Amino acid sequence: MALEWVPLSKDDAGAVVELLAAIEVEDQAGENYGVDDIIDDFANPLVDMAEGTLGAWDGDRLVACGVLMARAAAEPVHQMGMWGGVHPGYRRRGLGRHLLDWGARTAPVLHGRRFPGQPLELHLYADDQNAGMRALTEAAGMAPVRWFRSMTRDLTAELPKVSPPDGLKIVPYGDDLEDAVREVRNAAFTDHWGSVRHTPETWRNGMIGISSFRQESSFVAQDGTGASVGILLTLHFEADTRVTGVREAWIQIIGTLREWRGRGVASALISHALTEFHAQGYRKAGLDVDADNPTGAFGVYTRAGFEVERSSTAYALRLA
Repeated sequence: MALEWVPLSKDDAGAVVELLAAIEVEDQAGENYGVDDIIDDFANPLVDMAEGTLGAWDGDRLVACGVLMARAAAEPVHQMGMWGGVHPGYRRRGLGRHLLDWGARTAPVLHGRRFPGQPLELHLYADDQNAGMRALTEAAGMAPVRWFRSMTRDLTAELPKVSPPDGLKIVPYGDDLEDAVREVRNAAFTDHWGSVRHTPETWRNGMIGISSFRQESSFVAQDGTGASVGILLTLHFEADTRVTGVREAWIQIIGTLREWRGRGVASALISHALTEFHAQGYRKAGLDVDADNPTGAFGVYTRAGFEVERSSTAYALRLA
């Protein structure tokens, strides 16, 4: 039976989860997702469901999919992301290349509506253990452009005790801090590769409004005036716990205003968060870090007891 290639719909979230679960069993990339996680992505206005998604169906079974996600800005290049995969039982049949070729054709169309005349790159991330994905990206003309480390921390071991710098306090994240925290994130990540400013809409749709965000496990460092100067925002993927049996707090964002860097703000936030994670029943903490992060973040995480668990690479294809 020939495969049917059609755009995905929000009703396909369950099928996407089943496909990604089958891929994870084979690839062991440490990525487990639930239906709510996929629905969050599909509901994001940066995803065009009609033109920016594609699925391959074998009868009522989804066997491959691709999703394009635009960025909030093209600063200085629009790095349009792509994620998806091919069921292990359907590999080596050209489905992955079909998806990448579709992405390379479609991305410029979607890009032109948002950022006409601006440069465009198609980006995807792959676990470094996935030799098949590496070969696929290279065959499609994509080049490695950035390297990342996934780090984890055992919360049952002794935890670091780091007090905030004089004049600072650490408070729980609250809805009243939404705008202030977004502004800290935008300012703190100005010199980070691939980072663009979040608007209130993209911040809510891509971070604090998604089902995996954990407000009670997120924290803000404030100075004596109540101004926010550092942030630590956390996600929890329930699907990951179902698969591994371990509750992991995933630190999605750590950021410190430039004028407060080098004074121990991030270390204090991490110390506070790890203690709270443990009290909340988490047994592991994790995060990703750019191997070339300009702020010395890797050393901060290492001193807090984080260890590298796996590595991944960002691949890019210049399209405009």
